[in-house]
Amino acid sequence: MTASPHWFSWASLNGVRKPPRPIHGRVFFFSFFFFFFFFFLFPLFGSLLPRESQEKPQRKAPLLPPGARSPRAMDWQPDEQGLQQVLQLLKDSQSPNTATQRIVQDKLKQLNQFPDFNNYLIFVLTRLKSEDEPTRSLSGLILKNNVKAHYQSFPPPVADFIKQECLNNIGDASSLIRATIGILITTIASKGELQMWPELLPQLCNLLNSEDYNTCEGAFGALQKICEDSSELLDSDALNRPLNIMIPKFLQFFKHCSPKIRSHAIACVNQFIMDRAQALMDNIDTFIEHLFALAVDDDPEVRKNVCRALVMLLEVRIDRLIPHMHSIIQYMLQRTQDHDENVALEACEFWLTLAEQPICKEVLASHLVQLIPILVNGMKYSEIDIILLKGDVEEDEAVPDSEQDIKPRFHKSRTVTLPHEAERPDGSEDAEDDDDDDALSDWNLRKCSAAALDVLANVFREELLPHLLPLLKGLLFHPEWVVKESGILVLGAIAEGCMQGMVPYLPELIPHLIQCLSDKKALVRSIACWTLSRYAHWVVSQPPDMHLKPLMTELLKRILDGNKRVQEAACSAFATLEEEACTELVPYLSYILDTLVFAFGKYQHKNLLILYDAIGTLADSVGHHLNQPEYIQKLMPPLIQKWNELKDEDKDLFPLLECLSSVATALQSGFLPYCEPVYQRCVTLVQKTLAQAMMYTQHPEQYEAPDKDFMIVALDLLSGLAEGLGGHVEQLVARSNIMTLLFQCMQDSMPEVRQSSFALLGDLTKACFIHVKPCIAEFMPILGTNLNPEFISVCNNATWAIGEICMQMGAEMQPYVQMVLNNLVEIINRPNTPKTLLENTAITIGRLGYVCPQEVAPMLQQFIRPWCTSLRNIRDNEEKDSAFRGICMMIGVNPGGVVQDFIFFCDAVASWVSPKDDLRDMFYKILHGFKDQVGEENWQQFSEQFPPLLKERLAAFYGV
Repeated sequence: MTASPHWFSWASLNGVRKPPRPIHGRVFFFSFFFFFFFFFLFPLFGSLLPRESQEKPQRKAPLLPPGARSPRAMDWQPDEQGLQQVLQLLKDSQSPNTATQRIVQDKLKQLNQFPDFNNYLIFVLTRLKSEDEPTRSLSGLILKNNVKAHYQSFPPPVADFIKQECLNNIGDASSLIRATIGILITTIASKGELQMWPELLPQLCNLLNSEDYNTCEGAFGALQKICEDSSELLDSDALNRPLNIMIPKFLQFFKHCSPKIRSHAIACVNQFIMDRAQALMDNIDTFIEHLFALAVDDDPEVRKNVCRALVMLLEVRIDRLIPHMHSIIQYMLQRTQDHDENVALEACEFWLTLAEQPICKEVLASHLVQLIPILVNGMKYSEIDIILLKGDVEEDEAVPDSEQDIKPRFHKSRTVTLPHEAERPDGSEDAEDDDDDDALSDWNLRKCSAAALDVLANVFREELLPHLLPLLKGLLFHPEWVVKESGILVLGAIAEGCMQGMVPYLPELIPHLIQCLSDKKALVRSIACWTLSRYAHWVVSQPPDMHLKPLMTELLKRILDGNKRVQEAACSAFATLEEEACTELVPYLSYILDTLVFAFGKYQHKNLLILYDAIGTLADSVGHHLNQPEYIQKLMPPLIQKWNELKDEDKDLFPLLECLSSVATALQSGFLPYCEPVYQRCVTLVQKTLAQAMMYTQHPEQYEAPDKDFMIVALDLLSGLAEGLGGHVEQLVARSNIMTLLFQCMQDSMPEVRQSSFALLGDLTKACFIHVKPCIAEFMPILGTNLNPEFISVCNNATWAIGEICMQMGAEMQPYVQMVLNNLVEIINRPNTPKTLLENTAITIGRLGYVCPQEVAPMLQQFIRPWCTSLRNIRDNEEKDSAFRGICMMIGVNPGGVVQDFIFFCDAVASWVSPKDDLRDMFYKILHGFKDQVGEENWQQFSEQFPPLLKERLAAFYGV
């Protein structure tokens, strides 16, 4: 449940990872285009510019239908009155006045009834050069939206006129109009028209030869967009593989005198690298040669595209780069320091990609001495970063958050897992940290440099330190805060990869970092929080008074910092510390709760959501130790107050429900005084969402589709209540229609809803089977249908629920065995099945065999080997106990089913640390029965195959 450290998109507790970079980059005039899109097109659809206007809505006579004729495309001319009214409409659409906006929207709806309206729009875009560019461009963007929505219903003359006008005017003198026409062309092409517009590609390629710069650039801009949007189709037989002509054509333009054209040419070819298009592979050496020739181009956009190409080639055609690798690395070292940050960022991606290649260590080791200082230097905040982050604002806790500061939140449905031997229960697999939606949420050089250092630390481990440690000392104690801050970031970035090598320095470094938590600069305090969280595992491994107590004390102070960014960082870091420390925190619970509860009254909206997470993680970490009257009295009133303040449709319910789910599970009976209103509201949320879904299904034109996350999160809290309250939940279930609702949720089309439904079914089966039993005949076929490993988590929870039902039904399970057994056996034998699903499947097969051995035992030979290997690493617990009893009973019915794989059974038996006496007797009888059956001599030969440890354990515990 760890909250995401917010200041880097890449900062993952599991290692630094960049977000996947989309290859589709609209280079060509896009910043300008999007300026117009947002400021002129959005108003058209009812969005308001953020300012008041005194402008009165203008009343006009109804707009005439723009010509009710359908002449041939070439002949079309607008009706003058209709044209003037369309122009007026385009002008009105740029008004911020609400009433005007409504009139514009209504007129647009009317006009879209007339296909000829689209002729007017293309006419304004391409022919009306007397009009201002924003109006012409807006006309094209409205047309683009119409093409997207209704192109299939355009009459052929209209479609032909639009296509003809686009091709005739791709060389418009205005770069904005060329860009708009290019967007229009690729939108038409993406509507399946590449096949229906055979002259498009030949004509655009032909226009590349034009002496006129605008024509050549406009055609290239359109081709680049088509390459971005239709790359697979261009390399397919459906179009007779036009790439065979296009790629050699593009390569010719790498040497064009115009940098814009050179840049377009590289960008076009780059679209086909990742898919290994055959036409490009056939010309790969020419392509690489041309790239090298452009390596020191004066134009930053060209250099950026060269770097992007080399990064992608590193991933898909490293064989062609290896002979030149030394030179490429030297080039990338220069480009990572390019004065243009976009070029430097693209080059910095090279180190991230290289780190994932097997040859990384071999080719990069000798260059580390140059690379490490460059990456470290790239990790400093730039001046513009500091301005965007309001780095000089120290106290802003009283400033309310704007809604765009708060990113949308998605609930992760409940998945049932089993505890393992020698594993700390942590959320590391799910601990990818998200972007923060602040001004720096974009991938930038600082984040990329830090991510590169992290992955390289994981490749080179301690070998990195001789290059880093001399730099680190100078950075960490530097008088300039920006430099010191980057040093703390470096220390955090290498934490995972270089941990072993850093251990000797940590007794000195951790106190220094704890001291940095009270630095006068907020950005230093916030980065210190994150870096300390990266070393939390080591801190917890030391005596508590040495580092844990001082760290916890200072982090709790930072949770109450006057700066919102520091509050967020401290809350996230504290959640990580909670996961690592678990019950080590019990002695300090009173102090921790005082701080977290005080933060409730202090935090603005965004950090409140992270605070819920820290409280939920605390509950998960200390469990039933939280169930003390003193703690409950501190924690529950503010949580219930927030719960009462929030409306049913408020998405802030998600993190609060998740938090309450953890708290309810931890408090157990301590949650009883609060459970009834919480339970009722969850049932209401499920019921409301199901009703909205039904209305939407029946009348999609009248109702909106509901947000099913409300239902999912409510089901998960109900699971938490059932798990925490146990039998106490029975009366609540009795007084509600939850079983009827659950029957509907289990059949929902959305996998996450089914996933949470089956988790709740399993928890209710354990807590109050009296209410589940009457529904079993209806529920079992649904559970059987959902044993589909294509939906891993749904399948996992359905499997677990079946196992819980077995234990309650006993022999009455017999009619349902065949509904589920074949699917379970298929899953356990399926290659590449995730570990959690294998374990739950093995437990459920064992439990089925425990209650119905006669029905399951005949299939023993089909699953015994994967069954044994799946459960050998599970900790001793009740689920494992019942599953092994089942396997023993099945061996009793069908001993021949285990003979071929008996060594696997022996290994699984030896995985038990302390089985109950009667289970140990069952193991003893099977082992000795087998030994007696084969005879001493054969047993000796057989046991020679055992690994030494297995031999020892079986001899010590079972005397065989």
